[in-house]
This record gives sequence, structure tokens and C-alpha cells, in this order.
Amino acid sequence: MVMKFIFNSPAAGLWLRAVCWLGLLCGAFPATVQAQATYFTPRAVLAEFFPKSQLVTYQKYEPNPAQRARIEAQLGYALKRSAYTFYVAKTGEHIDGYALLDEENGQHLPISYAVKLSPKGSVERHEIMVYRERYGDEVRDPRFRQQFVGKTAADPLRPGEEVIAVSGATISSRAMAIGVRRCLVLFDELVLRPQREIAGGATSAAH
Repeated sequence: MVMKFIFNSPAAGLWLRAVCWLGLLCGAFPATVQAQATYFTPRAVLAEFFPKSQLVTYQKYEPNPAQRARIEAQLGYALKRSAYTFYVAKTGEHIDGYALLDEENGQHLPISYAVKLSPKGSVERHEIMVYRERYGDEVRDPRFRQQFVGKTAADPLRPGEEVIAVSGATISSRAMAIGVRRCLVLFDELVLRPQREIAGGATSAAH
């Protein structure tokens, strides 16, 4: 199921609200629980990520058994959800970027976050949307979040190695490293891999 809205139109707000509510109903992104602090709504973070894009669509992906096996082998743990939704920002026929809105467990409660990706699958931005713990929201520090910029599915993002934890927010730092890594692997497997296979098939056919 694909829905779309147009940012730069008089009806942008109505479209965006409709998409966000439909996304919640269809499982396009996780529903939030009682929040300690909300920094971005789905509408706000998508508008922040793609301020100049003409439209944004979303596509819900349900990994087949082979895809799920490859993803879980790379991550080292089982996926908890049956489907994931990537947002696609476009201007004309040009893809401006992608985004995933997801959650990862902190010490006691889930942390809602968003990752903006380039069309080639590298992180362009990472934001905390909802932080529910009493402590550890230092993961919102730009210096911490900047560590993810430029990373791809080829980067392991091991906490304590590629990703340096914020003092006083070790568990939350680890959660975000895990969450961003999952986002990259999902994107590579569900979005980029089919594109590579199509391109490879076309090249073989041409020869």
C-alpha cells in the first residue's frame, strides 16, 4: 500500500496528517506510548527531513523468508516485526531520499527515532523522536548522532567501537547503534538489493 502527500501545496498539512494517521492504523510506524518527552511527531520529522521535496510516499515491506533469513544473519538476532515501512521523498522523478521511523528498547522503555537515508543507502541524519526514560536523553546530543552520518550497511556500528557511547547514557547509546544498524540492513536488503538485481539482469540481457 502506497500513500502520498505533497509538502509544497496548500493542502500539505491535511495530507500529511492523513498519511500519519493512516500510517499508524496500517502499522507504517510504531504507535507511541506515554511519552516522557516528544521532540518530533511523524509529521514534523518528515517535514524536517524533506523540506524541499514535492511529495513523499511510503511503501510497506514484508520480508519473505529468504530476505528475513539474510537480514537476521547480518543483525545476529530475530526481527520482532513482520513489516517495515520506508518513506520515499521525490521531486519530479528524482528520489531525494528515504526515511525509516522505528523504535528500539532502551533500559526500560522504547526509544522512537527516525533515520534519513540517501538514495544509495548512507545515513544523512538521525533524530530522536520520543524519549521515554527518565535518564539518558543525552543521545540527542548532535555529537553522538553525527557518528551515524555516512554509515551504510557495510558498517557494523558496534557499540563501544564504531559508535562511542555518551557518558551517562550507555544503554540508550547502544540502543541507537542497534536501531540505526537495523535500519541500514533492512534498507539494503529490502530496497537496494532488488534494485541491484534488476540492474544486473538488465546488464546481462544487454550482453
